[in-house]
Amino acid sequence: MTRVVVGLSGGVDSAVSAYLLKQQGHDVVGIFMKNWDDDDDSEYCSSRQDWLDAASVADVLGIDIEHVNFAAEYKDRVFAEFLREYQAGRTPNPDILCNAEIKFKAFLDHAMRLGAEKIATGHYARVRERDGEFQLLKGLDPAKDQSYFLHRLNQAQLSRTLFPVGELHKTEVRRIADQIGLPNAKKKDSTGICFIGERPFREFLNRYLANQPGPIKDDRGRVIGEHVGLSFYTLGQRKGIGIGGLKDKGAPRGGGDHEPWFVARKDMASNTLWVVQGHDHPWLLSRSLAADDTSWVAGRPPEPGPAAAKTRYRQSDAACEVRRGAGESVGLDFAQAQWAVTPGQSAVVYDGDVCLGGGVITAST
Repeated sequence: MTRVVVGLSGGVDSAVSAYLLKQQGHDVVGIFMKNWDDDDDSEYCSSRQDWLDAASVADVLGIDIEHVNFAAEYKDRVFAEFLREYQAGRTPNPDILCNAEIKFKAFLDHAMRLGAEKIATGHYARVRERDGEFQLLKGLDPAKDQSYFLHRLNQAQLSRTLFPVGELHKTEVRRIADQIGLPNAKKKDSTGICFIGERPFREFLNRYLANQPGPIKDDRGRVIGEHVGLSFYTLGQRKGIGIGGLKDKGAPRGGGDHEPWFVARKDMASNTLWVVQGHDHPWLLSRSLAADDTSWVAGRPPEPGPAAAKTRYRQSDAACEVRRGAGESVGLDFAQAQWAVTPGQSAVVYDGDVCLGGGVITAST
């Protein structure tokens, strides 16, 4: 009998994961991770309700659950880096860092201290062992696959990790939860970044970042407005730029003047936000990118040559060529131009269903 420690988040995916492991005859223990302490009492922070849901799931399944606070580690390893990236004008993905630093590092260490042989989470992904090497595979439900967020996991982590719902579709997971009477069977999926919850993003960032207003310019260099601070915008952003009234101020009628505006570039040196009109403006399209801070599942970079990659989570794989960069970096050249490739986000490389790893986007052309 294997001792498996499951991260119970209060959601249905981790609950069903624990149930499936118990069905398979494992000795299952639940752990609830609390990663954010700052404003627990606010309407946006669901952590208290999540804990109650996780505890009632453990009760129904007849397993022990422990509440563990990783807020200090989270602040040091994830949140501080998140703020640094925003201050530098990039758009980080804290979920990827949270998986690498908290869920599969701090949590894994804690589970091993409890005598676990394996840990499990409710992620939609799969692990396969091939010739003594562990591979990270996409989850079978294409709409829910989370391998993108897990691409920084290494051999040691994957060798100890189980993803029980990775073989299932979400509808099946809900059906199982309903069938065995789990209290959270109908609970809606959490979205957004764990420490921000459903709250307005700009309002949250405002607490931590100094904002320095500056000019908004269009692709002809005309000043058409003022931004509230470059950290508050991301490439490809359409809403909340604050220049909606421009077309009424003497812009010639007809043509593309009524097309929406998009954030296209951020120039930190001159504190300028560059915007363009139209979704397919050339400034929004990139044929190649460079990424550094790379992490490869196999422990080594893929061979140069054809592959596929995602430059954001909700995107289908795009055909590309992998180029070796200097040191830890990698270059990707795409067959078709990619839209709004954003520094700070992750470029993740695939060979079919196998996630090879990736890196943090530094530039695109």
